[in-house]
Order: sequence, then C-alpha cells, then structure tokens
Amino acid sequence: MAFWELMLLAVGLSMDAFAVAICKGLAMDKVTLKRAAVVGLWFGGFQGLMPLLGWLLGSRFAAYITAVDHWIAFALLVLLGINMIREARCPDEEDTNASLAFRVMLPMAVATSIDALAVGITFAFLEVSILPAVCFIAATTFLLSCIGVKVGNLCGTRFQSKAELLGGIILILLGLKILLEHLGVL
Repeated sequence: MAFWELMLLAVGLSMDAFAVAICKGLAMDKVTLKRAAVVGLWFGGFQGLMPLLGWLLGSRFAAYITAVDHWIAFALLVLLGINMIREARCPDEEDTNASLAFRVMLPMAVATSIDALAVGITFAFLEVSILPAVCFIAATTFLLSCIGVKVGNLCGTRFQSKAELLGGIILILLGLKILLEHLGVL
C-alpha cells in the first residue's frame, strides 16, 4: 500500500471520530488543549488498536482465502463507505454530552473505530506492514479529533455530515482501487 493510499485511508477512517469530536466540542463551554487531547487520545488510540486486532484476526485466516481476498477487501471498504454516506445523509441524534468520563468515551471510541477493525482484516490480506500503518492511522485520528473538538466549539455541527460523506467516498474509492488493481485494470 502506497503512502498516499494509507493517508487517504487514515483520513477516511478518521471522519467518524472527527464528526463525534465536533459534537463533543459543541457541547463544551470552553475547549482547552487538555480536553481536545483527551478526545484525540481516546479516538486515536482505538482507531490504532482496532486495525491491529483486525490484522491479527485476518492473518490467521489469510492463507485460506487468498484467492478472494481482493473481493473481501473491496466489499468491506465499500460497505463501510456506504454506511458512512448513509449516516451523513440521515444523521441520527448524536450525544452532545461534554463529559470525558470513561463510561462516556469508551463506547464512543469503540463505535467510531469498528470500521477500522474491518480495514485491519483487509490489511492482512494485502500484506500491509501493520505497525507503521496503525501508528499513522492513530496519529491522523488523534490530530483530526483534536481539530474536530475545536471546530465543533467554534462552528457547531455544520461540518459533521460533510466529514462523514467525505470519509465514505474515500473508503469506497480505495476499495474500488484495490479490486481494479487485482483484476489488472489499473
């Protein structure tokens, strides 16, 4: 996987966390560097952990399904992208609780990183060097989540659905690229 592909993937995966971080910032009276960093650490940490777990899972089964791995990668990325686009078009009520407590942040961090677990499975099929990839994804999500908290505090939810829409489009395009490369079209 080329660096630019990893960068697009990291941004695409970060869009859910960015959107939730905007909601967190919206709920906060005052955004401090510490509060933004806490949100970034939660989301970035889980966005790095989940692809690692997916890679570990996928690595165990990669030898059995190598003949169809490109179709699996394509299907997972397209389904995740479609889901993100659907969420962008039909946003449900987000929790705008300003709390950074464990019981509030843990479910949000897990929920925003489930798609990264599926991407981790595709990493195993594509034989991606996992440690640099998860570190880059975690760092990107951390940074975008910190920015999201500040944007939310300043601008409200105006950018939330656009961020999810962009993330969904990026994931679909990456899935399509993987499939077309394997089929020899690209």
